[in-house]
Amino acid sequence: MKLSKRQEQIAQIVREEGPVTGSAIAEHLEVTRSALRSDLSVLTMLGVLDARPNVGYYYVGLSKETQTAERLKSFLVSDVLSQAVVVNGDTSLYDTIVTIFTEDVGTILVCDDSYLVGVVSRKDLLRASMGQTDSHTMPISMIMTPVSKVITVEPTDTLVEAAQKMIDYEVDCLPVIVREDVENKKRLKVVGRVSKTTVAKVFLECSIH
Repeated sequence: MKLSKRQEQIAQIVREEGPVTGSAIAEHLEVTRSALRSDLSVLTMLGVLDARPNVGYYYVGLSKETQTAERLKSFLVSDVLSQAVVVNGDTSLYDTIVTIFTEDVGTILVCDDSYLVGVVSRKDLLRASMGQTDSHTMPISMIMTPVSKVITVEPTDTLVEAAQKMIDYEVDCLPVIVREDVENKKRLKVVGRVSKTTVAKVFLECSIH
C-alpha cells in the first residue's frame, strides 16, 4: 500500500519529533485532529507508527516485508526487461533447438522484421523433435504458438502485473511489445522479454537491500 503525501508527512514528523501526540501533529500540519484520524489509523495498522496512552505516537518504520512489497510494486516492465532471443519463421526446428540451448532460455520469440508472429518453448521443441526425421528442414512456424494466442505485456505495465499474467496463464516468459499500425494492420513490435527469472531476481534484490 502506497502512503499518501500527508501520511508521509505525518511519518516524517513523528520520526523527527516523536513521541508526539495526535494534537501536536495536527497543529504542525494545520489541520484538525479528526482530519488525521484515518491517516493515523492506516500508519498504525501498517506498523509505521505505534501509539502509547498518555505518551503519543512514535516511529517504528515500515516492516521489511512491507518495504519489499512497496519496492516490487514500483517496478515497471521497462525497468527490468531483457533482450529477447528471436528467430524468424523460416528458421528450422533443428536450428531453433540449438539456439534455445546456446542462449540458455526457456522461450524463443518468432518474429518477422522485429514484429511478433509467435513463440516457441522448450516443451514445444521437445514435443516436435520426438520422432522427427526432418528437423533440419521443418520451419519453426509449423509448431510455434501463433501471435493470436500469445500473452504479452507492454513496457508501461507493472512487474507485478506481468508476474500475475505468468501465473494465470502458466507461462515462463512474456514478450514485451509496443503496438504499432503497419500498413493499416495492428502489429506487435518486440522490445524485449520478461520472465519468471526476472521476477525472482528483482524480488531477491528488494529483499536484500
